[in-house]
Amino acid sequence: MNAMSLTGSGLPAARMRKRLALVVAVMALIIATVGLPGTAAHASASHATSSKSTLTIPVVAPFTGVDAALGPKYETACLAATEQANKLGGILGHQVNCKTVDTRGDPADAVPAVRQMYATTSNIAFVIGCTSDEASTVVPVFGASNTVSFCMTGESEFDSVKFPYFFRLVPPDAADAVAMVAIAKNKGYNKIALAFGNDAGSQTFVQPALDAIAKVKSMSVVSNQTLDISATTFETEAQSIVSAHPDVILMEALGAAGVALLSEVYQLNGNKMIPVIGTSAMIDPTFYSGITKAVGVQNFISAFDADNQVSTAATPAYPLFKRLVLAQSGKVKGVGNFSTLLSANGTVHLYDGINLAFLAMSMSGSTNGSAYKADILKIADGVPGAKVVTSLQAGLVALKAGKKIRYEGVGGFYSFDAFHTSFGAFEDTQYTASGGTVNAGTLPATELNSL
Repeated sequence: MNAMSLTGSGLPAARMRKRLALVVAVMALIIATVGLPGTAAHASASHATSSKSTLTIPVVAPFTGVDAALGPKYETACLAATEQANKLGGILGHQVNCKTVDTRGDPADAVPAVRQMYATTSNIAFVIGCTSDEASTVVPVFGASNTVSFCMTGESEFDSVKFPYFFRLVPPDAADAVAMVAIAKNKGYNKIALAFGNDAGSQTFVQPALDAIAKVKSMSVVSNQTLDISATTFETEAQSIVSAHPDVILMEALGAAGVALLSEVYQLNGNKMIPVIGTSAMIDPTFYSGITKAVGVQNFISAFDADNQVSTAATPAYPLFKRLVLAQSGKVKGVGNFSTLLSANGTVHLYDGINLAFLAMSMSGSTNGSAYKADILKIADGVPGAKVVTSLQAGLVALKAGKKIRYEGVGGFYSFDAFHTSFGAFEDTQYTASGGTVNAGTLPATELNSL
């Protein structure tokens, strides 16, 4: 996996026109929402809080639409982290709450949703969520408003363009796709079928996967299906996949679409599962519940792997995280088995990101993004003499004692590059019969770099 595989090498003309249209819409939003730099409107948008008022963390993500499974994962992370913060007396004396902002997984819908968020929400501490579906349109808005954002986007444009208020705790989609191919290679699969949704977030995996497959002499793509994830049946695509006799299907199709496709593949294949390798987004309780009802628990778990960032119960931060996440059961719509979220990228890393932001606020003595964003880097990367802390409480105690700190979260340590991206090693994740997950093998950087 080289630098080119992460950054890409140019965009088709049609895509460039679409991006230009989005940029125009974003600039209009920035002016309408926060004013031009130097104006009163812009100044008021840049200041987050009044004395001891409640801070709000907007969860900007799909809660409806084809990627509706993503939002609840992120909301759970927010509720878990803020529950602990509020029990500790809040952040700099402020209590904290969460607010969902539904982008519907569409950049066109995300723009007015964010406009409404700024118009109706005071004391925004920072934003979490912002997936590959809409990040390219909303991240510039957050930056113009001096709002720190922790986004779950793998889009390649964030690999080489610096947004000062943007932080990413997950890998680029290109790296995710390479990890999927590495798992297939390790399992001896050579005939590869691709099945990815037609949404922007899923399509970003396709070309990197094709590039990685091309580097393995024994591998070939026998079927490449683009799935209309608003559809309810995929008989044509399923038949094409089964007729190609693949060793494995690499895929991302969230929620009902993934369930429908694999159910039809199962039926057309004589009620036998074709092995599947999914993206980390398919570590999802809604998907797990649907597919196991359709094909049976053992049939599914014996044939499914997903690439994921390494996140194990061995980290010191995990026990508290587990307790806080499971305590949200029944509070978040759209989540079935909450234990599945204990290794879900969106829940694990956003929980850590929220704690990083809370500690940075406390370190800087300010809730304004312009004042505390630099301290996020100091606390994540560490400075000489820093004390390692594994919880918000331990960090607050150390800061009060005048100590420098480095945060080790559920996802381990975070080290940000020049473009504020941090991600560590990958693993091959498998489901258990209870809906939990296990690490079936770690994928070292040397192996990924070879692809």
